[in-house]
Amino acid sequence: MLSFLLISVDNRHTHLAAIRAVLSVALYPVQYAVTLPVRFVDSVADSFATRNGLAQDNTTLREENLLLRSRVQKFAALESENRRLRALLDSSVERGEEVVAADILAIETSAVMRQLVINKGSRQHVYVGQPIADAHGILGQIIQVNPLSSTVILITDARHALPVIINRNGIRAVAMGGDNNDELTLSFVPNNADINVGDLVVTSGLDRRFPSGYPVGEVVRAENDPSEPFAHIVLKPSAHIGRAREVLLVWPRAQPNEAIAPATATVQ
Repeated sequence: MLSFLLISVDNRHTHLAAIRAVLSVALYPVQYAVTLPVRFVDSVADSFATRNGLAQDNTTLREENLLLRSRVQKFAALESENRRLRALLDSSVERGEEVVAADILAIETSAVMRQLVINKGSRQHVYVGQPIADAHGILGQIIQVNPLSSTVILITDARHALPVIINRNGIRAVAMGGDNNDELTLSFVPNNADINVGDLVVTSGLDRRFPSGYPVGEVVRAENDPSEPFAHIVLKPSAHIGRAREVLLVWPRAQPNEAIAPATATVQ
């Protein structure tokens, strides 16, 4: 009897399982349709989350890129500054002069005067008349000294004159400032003087102030007018006037015996 009941229940459950299987197949489209909005909402939410994550990642990457680029630019600027300082020091070591590098604080290149201010003064033993150079040539000389700063008159200033020599043949002249900030003129050069475009002009050292052999400029124009007693010679300064950021204070091996009036800064 018990065995019969067990067989009967098992048969019923078998029939019910078959019915459930048929019903599940029939109801699957309905279940799918019911869950479809939920799946759509979940998909949209995932999509927004992914887009927000990508946008945040892009923002972070852009910020990191800007930071890295700024660091690269800073390193490039430091490398450029180091190259300039090395060039300054190397140019002085070759000539055996005692030098100290200084930063330019201000520069004025007007028609009236051309001068600059540097961050070295009497505390660093700067003196009036001291030569100033950059890595390429003579820039000017000190005309005013304060405890922590000094004023430099540039060689292109109309008040400045500098005894020079043509490096190729030893002809002597005086380099004068003029109207153009990028030019010098050679004074007292005879019309028949052997001076050619491209000739290098250097300091002669005759004024006992500027050491000899420092580049002053290169001849860019040489004109001879028979009606004039002297030739018209124009130089392009060797120093990077108006572009330099650091300069060299030069202590010549032979100190000058006398100071020349800063207002005129001329030589005989």
